[in-house]
Amino acid sequence: FGLGVSAAMVFGFIALMFLDTSINMAMQPFKMLVGDMVNERQKGLAYSIQSFLCNAGSLVGYLAPLVLTAIGVSNLAPQGQVPQSVTWSFYIGAGVLLLCVGYSFITIREMPPAEYARFHGIEDSDKKESQPKSEANIFKLLANAPATFWSVGLVQFFCWSAFLYMWTYTNGAIAQTVWNTSDPASAAYQEAGNWVGTLFAVQAIGSVLWAIVIPMFKSHKFIYSLSLLIGGAGFISTLYIHDQYMLFVSYLLIGCAWAAMLALPFTILTNSLSGRNLGAYMGLFNGTICLPQIIAALLGGVILKALGGAQVNMLVAAGVLLLIGAVAVWFVRETYGERTAN
Repeated sequence: FGLGVSAAMVFGFIALMFLDTSINMAMQPFKMLVGDMVNERQKGLAYSIQSFLCNAGSLVGYLAPLVLTAIGVSNLAPQGQVPQSVTWSFYIGAGVLLLCVGYSFITIREMPPAEYARFHGIEDSDKKESQPKSEANIFKLLANAPATFWSVGLVQFFCWSAFLYMWTYTNGAIAQTVWNTSDPASAAYQEAGNWVGTLFAVQAIGSVLWAIVIPMFKSHKFIYSLSLLIGGAGFISTLYIHDQYMLFVSYLLIGCAWAAMLALPFTILTNSLSGRNLGAYMGLFNGTICLPQIIAALLGGVILKALGGAQVNMLVAAGVLLLIGAVAVWFVRETYGERTAN
């Protein structure tokens, strides 16, 4: 649009805000629907399937520019413009999103209230004792939230702070440790940036594979904690790896933590709820994803300076955060809100 640097930055910020908001608007109802449509025994598998599909979609997104380039779409562009391979990747992603949301909207049949109450074991006495939805507000819901909501939220704080640092500092970190440069204007730094997309695709592969493994474990807390420990080891290992291909191992391990983060918190939380106000609680729970990233972003510069300015140290910090999260998992007390096994 011929904008100056400052105006372009503001435009980009607003566009990213709308993009992030639209993705949340598209994804969050599906997390609520999983809790609505399956019983307690099925929730672990259902959220693992959702994690599998999310990461499979991420993998397709990461690889789309490479595939388009391979079939002849240009990956070069004049200064200040976006390559056609990237542009068409966004168009394809938007089309897939619309098709998938539309298909789900048309084919999913939500339960009528009476059927929903029977399925989740909500009795008439429960309805009378519970706060009517029309009168419930955020503060009352939070005051009456089960302890599981807060304890899993604490784990979420460490996890999402860790991944915020991964998304922010991976480029500079591997530029320093593998390409031996800290100059963003150098060709080596740009090569490192290109390699980040490949590493994130490898992470998505790790997540897809680990999402298949997660339902094999009966203990949610054990596999949740184990996944975060594996991911923490992956982050910390980046400090010692100086070969770009060996980083595949690190990001495969990180993918294990990511798969668990997309499945297990929602399994544990929805199990603790009886079905009343499930959608509201899932919306509030989204705050345990957003707030940690805001706090981590505000503190990132201070922590980076305290750790000596080397960006790879922020990946180590991310690993430590996941290790703390793995310990915090064991303070979660799993409860079951539904009165009947369906």
